[in-house]
Amino acid sequence: MNATPTLEMLDPKTLTIDINVRKAADLKADFIRSIKELGVLEPVIAHRKDDGTVHVLMGQRRTLGAVEAERDSIPVMIVSSPEEAERIVTQVVENIQRTELTEADEADAYHQLSLIGVSAADIAKKTGRTKTTVESALKAKASNTGAKALDNGYTVDMALVLAEFEGDEDAIEELESVIRDEPDYFDHIAQKLRDDRESKAQLSALIQELIAQGKAIVEEAGHYAESEALYVSAANRADGEPATDEDANAYVICADYRGHHSSKPVISDWKELGFTPRYERYDGGTQAQKGPMTEEQKAERKTLIANNKAMESATKVRREWVKTLLARKTPPKGWQYFTLHAITHHPETASGYDGKVATEMIGARTGAESDRWGWNPLRDHVAKTTVRPEFALLALICAGYEKTIQKDSWRSAGEVHNAYLAQLVAWGYKASEVEQLILDKHQTQAEDTQ
Repeated sequence: MNATPTLEMLDPKTLTIDINVRKAADLKADFIRSIKELGVLEPVIAHRKDDGTVHVLMGQRRTLGAVEAERDSIPVMIVSSPEEAERIVTQVVENIQRTELTEADEADAYHQLSLIGVSAADIAKKTGRTKTTVESALKAKASNTGAKALDNGYTVDMALVLAEFEGDEDAIEELESVIRDEPDYFDHIAQKLRDDRESKAQLSALIQELIAQGKAIVEEAGHYAESEALYVSAANRADGEPATDEDANAYVICADYRGHHSSKPVISDWKELGFTPRYERYDGGTQAQKGPMTEEQKAERKTLIANNKAMESATKVRREWVKTLLARKTPPKGWQYFTLHAITHHPETASGYDGKVATEMIGARTGAESDRWGWNPLRDHVAKTTVRPEFALLALICAGYEKTIQKDSWRSAGEVHNAYLAQLVAWGYKASEVEQLILDKHQTQAEDTQ
């Protein structure tokens, strides 16, 4: 049986404070002044070990404050020694309830608990946090990069992202720079880095495959006579017959707007080999460009490709943000008018929505019937439940707008795109730089018509 707790008045300087889950005591001047004037009003909880030392379980901050305030004694409730796990859990619960723990402190506490065998589910149950929150903190803590990020005061979510790029110093440096200077863009930059990494990995794999097959790689190819290398599809043999892939002596690597790479067969030094261009430039009476692209044209194309890729990355971030928005207990302010305006002014948003995107936005399962003709998981979801219909309706409208946004929508100033993005921004979304181009262009057009 546990001994009955006893209340004793003890000198705070004689108490032992174990390694606590709070790294910083955060002893503010007014806190110490209050203890100096009034003393410690709430007893500190502690236990006395066999060697006579008294170890504080709850109230380390009050104990340190009493030492700083030079109090001779404070009230201490002596209790039986709890198990190590219970000691840490008790401290975590107490500190979380008082909102004094940082995310790094919580992650440290969860990590300590996990080391002594407490599961994420049990930690969540005891501390009142969700299992996902605990698991995320443990995952961040398990990575050297994530642990370092937590020590630097970053959030668990930020630490998790940094952990994704462990070993990529350039990516980590860029993310940390964003955290310092423009934290609102963090999600956008992180997604762009993910997509760039995937693109580079796919390109590297493709190059290695071509090299392994003994195939030559050229940087550029074209369809007309000014090109040093011709695409096979744009070349004729000496006898006038169309060239085939068997005539190819090299490959050129092409990238689409998503950053996906592919190789296309070409004929290098085609003149010396007796091939001729299949096509001649026709400009419809205008001056057609001769020769390779100028540096300015190359820069324009580079911007086009970069912005198209950036829009792809932004779409992933934006849809995930909407999903988080629709996971809240209440819909965002003004959602009724936004929905009504969309249906009356942009009816295509209601009639052309993507059911799979809408269903994912409200966090519902899409099922396994994606091959069925006319399959609409949102319709199936609505048929099964009458819960939160306003969120399903809002998801439908957002998914409709999402369908109108293409990779090159940044080049236009469509009122439909602007209405959607402007509403998301009003609800707290941080538009990426490429999305901001749409908002800025529409603003400029609106000013020009005034």
